[in-house]
Amino acid sequence: MPGKLGRTAKRRKALLRGQASELLWYGKITTTEAKAKELQPYVEKIITKAIKVYDDNIEFDVKTTDKKGKEVTVKNVKDSPKKLAVRRALMGKLYDLQEVKPFNEKKKDFKERTADIQHPLMEKLFNEIAPKYAQRKEELGQGGGYTRIYLLGNRRGDAAEEAIIELV
Repeated sequence: MPGKLGRTAKRRKALLRGQASELLWYGKITTTEAKAKELQPYVEKIITKAIKVYDDNIEFDVKTTDKKGKEVTVKNVKDSPKKLAVRRALMGKLYDLQEVKPFNEKKKDFKERTADIQHPLMEKLFNEIAPKYAQRKEELGQGGGYTRIYLLGNRRGDAAEEAIIELV
C-alpha cells in the first residue's frame, strides 16, 4: 500500500537517495514541491554528519625504499575509524555517481585526474561541501540551513507544484 509521496517505503527511499545524490553532485535540482520538502531534511542530515568528521584524519609515516635502494619516509593520511564509519553510513544513503568527462577535456587528462578517486560523490561531500559549510557555521554561528527551496508554479501537463531545491 503506497504511503508518503504515493510510493512504497522501498521506492520512496530509492527516490530520496537518487535525488539527494543529484542535489549534492550538481548543487541544484528541479522537482515537485512535495518531493523537495521530503528531500530537504534528508540532505541536511547527510551534510551535518559529514561536517562533524570531515577533518578527522590519521597521519602516519611509512618507510619504503625507492628505485635506487635508498630508504625514504613518506607521510600517509587515512580516515579515522569514526570518519570511516560515517563515510560508509552515508554511502548507504546516497548513490555513487561517477564523474562524466567534460567535452573539452582529453581522455588521457580525464583518466589522470580521476585515477585515484573511487567514490567521486563522497570525495566531493567530504572535501568540498563539508568544509564550506563548516566555515559558514564558524562565521555565522549557525548549523543547518544548508538548502533552500524556491517555488516555481504549476507544471504543464499535470499541474503539480514545481520547486527548485539548491544548496545555499
